[in-house]
Amino acid sequence: MNLINLENVAKAYGPKPLLDAVSLGLDDGDRVGVVGRNGGGKSTLVSVLARETEPDDGRVTHARGLRLGYLTQRDDFAEGATVRTVVLGDRAEHEWAGDTRVRDVLGGLLADLDLDAPVAGMSGGERRRVALARLLVPESDLLLLDEPTNHLDIEAIDWLARHLKARRVALLVVTHDRWFLDEITERTWEVVDGAVERYEGGYSAYVLAKAERSRIAAATEAKRQNLLRKELAWLRRGPQARTSKPKFRVDAAQALIADEPPLRDSVELTRFATARLGKTVYDLEDVTVRVGGRDLFERMTWRLGPGDRVGLVGVNGSGKSTLLRVLDGSVQAAAGRVVRGKTVQLAHLSQNLEDLDPERRVLESVEEIRRRITVGKREWTASQLLERLGFPGDRQWTPVGDLSGGERRRLQVLRLLMGEPNVLLLDEPTNDLDIETLTELEDLLDGWPGTLVVVSHDRYFLERITDHVVALLGDGRVAMLPGGVDEYLDRRAAGNAPTRTAMAKAEAAPAGPSKAAKGGQDWKARKELDRLERRLEKLAGQEAELHEQLAAHATDYAKLQELDGRLRDIKAEAAQVEEEWLMLAEDVG
Repeated sequence: MNLINLENVAKAYGPKPLLDAVSLGLDDGDRVGVVGRNGGGKSTLVSVLARETEPDDGRVTHARGLRLGYLTQRDDFAEGATVRTVVLGDRAEHEWAGDTRVRDVLGGLLADLDLDAPVAGMSGGERRRVALARLLVPESDLLLLDEPTNHLDIEAIDWLARHLKARRVALLVVTHDRWFLDEITERTWEVVDGAVERYEGGYSAYVLAKAERSRIAAATEAKRQNLLRKELAWLRRGPQARTSKPKFRVDAAQALIADEPPLRDSVELTRFATARLGKTVYDLEDVTVRVGGRDLFERMTWRLGPGDRVGLVGVNGSGKSTLLRVLDGSVQAAAGRVVRGKTVQLAHLSQNLEDLDPERRVLESVEEIRRRITVGKREWTASQLLERLGFPGDRQWTPVGDLSGGERRRLQVLRLLMGEPNVLLLDEPTNDLDIETLTELEDLLDGWPGTLVVVSHDRYFLERITDHVVALLGDGRVAMLPGGVDEYLDRRAAGNAPTRTAMAKAEAAPAGPSKAAKGGQDWKARKELDRLERRLEKLAGQEAELHEQLAAHATDYAKLQELDGRLRDIKAEAAQVEEEWLMLAEDVG
């Protein structure tokens, strides 16, 4: 049964067409992943499919009585809305309590949230889970999901994938999360140059088919082919779960990657890293970190050596970002020793975008750090690296103030790399990056000789660029996970690590001396809480103002990109401020 049909649809914002004479259809049971460059038209395609955006030309047809669920990138809720009113509406408890699907959605996404809590003031991740629950509770024939994994932790992404796989519903999803695409999709659409190229299979099969097309037709640049071959080598040699999928045609892949060297020469990189760093990078011995009267880490011992490539996972609020700030020195340990090697040259990519001069050109902003660097055995100019990360010639002379949030993120990463650090701390580096940019960044980091610590909810990225995974499991220590992200999720499922609900209860429960015993020791925490609350109120006001501007400039594509970038920055800062507030709120009445 055909659910949605597009006939010769065209849509443009300004002179560049995002969709040009596109004809396609979605049928009952289809599971489609949509990929493409940021700004290439993915969200526009979904909005046209949902009839939220009228095409400039062509026709969009929906099946009669189609029950459509549409998740946009912006989680908008009515003023004064609570979790209950958003997700369940006015349904009585006895009506939904006996519904298995509703209970599954509430337990999987909202177990740590009070149904009567107001949505206003919630973190970005909480708002996203509420929006997803609102979408998944009703019955639907088709779900259109635009970046559904934004702001979700690894556990929530894993639950969402399992839920969608088990649910009999047609699906179209836009996401840069390649693991998620491989788990839930069976076809792939690539939006490129106004057209929609169609491929059978999920992300792995898409990479193979695209590489085969490139090889047979010789239609793409040598650089693009090499990247695809390297990506295939990763897929073939990576976790066994990837190569066991029937849809991944191993024989064809083997022919393409027969002469492809390993992704990284680990021995050579470690040798380079040792020469640059010496034997000591970071030694944390019996370290205790206290935030808001609670011991976030207690007698923690952890060692980072030269050339270590570590992925750091854990529940939101478990202290991942705080641990990175301990390493960069911005958070001091209450007890224990933090030994930093004398030769360490650190670069820390935080979740917030640094302040850049909006008047400077992109190339000037990079060249003020350094004009050329050596990665692996090759020397790169600032202009060459900018092109690799999605800034072609003309775009390099764009003022920084005109860049989108994703472009500013790429610029920030590149400025860090141009400083030639030997230790990199990356906190959610994949935010706002499309798949093509991610593969370029991964390829660039493959030849980077140094110590790397990455915090990310993107499983594919973690597995791709790191050699082992460690976790914060709520016991105040760092746990080694030989089995990687899968072992982390297994521990969570088996009850050997706290759930989000347990973390929330731990934050709310009293720790250490009572308030009365502490007496006047709380005044500093109270003062900081007041400051954070004022900052949250200010950010909420800025976010509301941006939403109004987005609505007012709905037809100005360039302005929408600029406003959307600013909105993402504000949401990221609000999430971090909220995390700090939650940590400090304990024991402060």
